[in-house]
Amino acid sequence: MPSTLPDGDLPDESTADTGVGVAPVTDVPGAERVVEPGAEPVAAPERRRRLVALLLGLAVAVLVVDQLTKAWALNALDAERRDVLGSLLGLQLVFNKGAALSIAEGMTWVLTLVAVAVVVVIVRVARRIGSTAWAVALGLLLGGAVGNLVDRLAREPGFARGHVIDFIAYLDWFVGNVADIAIVVAAGLVVLLVARGVRVDGTRESDHDAHPGAAEDAERARG
Repeated sequence: MPSTLPDGDLPDESTADTGVGVAPVTDVPGAERVVEPGAEPVAAPERRRRLVALLLGLAVAVLVVDQLTKAWALNALDAERRDVLGSLLGLQLVFNKGAALSIAEGMTWVLTLVAVAVVVVIVRVARRIGSTAWAVALGLLLGGAVGNLVDRLAREPGFARGHVIDFIAYLDWFVGNVADIAIVVAAGLVVLLVARGVRVDGTRESDHDAHPGAAEDAERARG
């Protein structure tokens, strides 16, 4: 016979089939969800929204700083280098036809398409973000990519062929901008996260290796 509860008593927990076994789910705010060992946790909607907001906010901040500093460089600098820290660091206005750090010149159309592809991939990946570090890395990368993409789309000599404004001179090696700095920092973070086995959704490679079957079941249950 089905069991009954005394009047006024409510169950503290309900059960849900996660695809990897029955896991208790609490309705108490702030309570932790019990996850099967090795299963891939699904980021709570509120946490994912916060991480997406962090990613987008950081991207917008990079974009704004990048475009403001480029506008300043156009008004205040010229082709003559001005040393800031001797020969280590200087300011010099350069119209770059290539990629970040003044490489791959003469491939403007290709680089524009690559930048658009990067933006699309980041937006798609953001839907399953579950790691703060990945949110920071992707936010920096998105802001840097869009910052230089704006130059390619809006500046002379024409649409998708525009020259990127560079003004930060490093030694005698290359000249870059704020967007380039964001891209380089993002690349370093991505390398570090991959080396440590941290996935975009916040899980680790070691968890999947230890319980491959449970992780696959959790992925199928999620979607």
